[in-house]
Amino acid sequence: MKVEQKGKNVLIKDTQGDLVAFLMKVTHEYKTFEKHNIIIDISLHEQLTVKDVNGFLPLSKTHKKAKKSFVIVAGNVDYNAVSTQLTVVPTLLEATDMIEMEEIERDLGF
Repeated sequence: MKVEQKGKNVLIKDTQGDLVAFLMKVTHEYKTFEKHNIIIDISLHEQLTVKDVNGFLPLSKTHKKAKKSFVIVAGNVDYNAVSTQLTVVPTLLEATDMIEMEEIERDLGF
């Protein structure tokens, strides 16, 4: 797991290739990142299933209740089949753009 902080955002990247262990580690260390917008990069995984991505749903819900953004970067997944409560994008640039848009919405009171 690789963690990079850039301003208000924290990029958490899976470097091991074990998605279940990665999810458990991120969940266990959540208190470390809870005050930042989170980008989860699982683009390393080429055989992602919708179930794999939806595994991040409880963490995403918790984070969004705290008025912070939670975005998943995943390249090979059916975006239409993923839970609508998750924000999943194909690239890091789009993840950053989504966070900026969500920040603006929060500033405007939406």
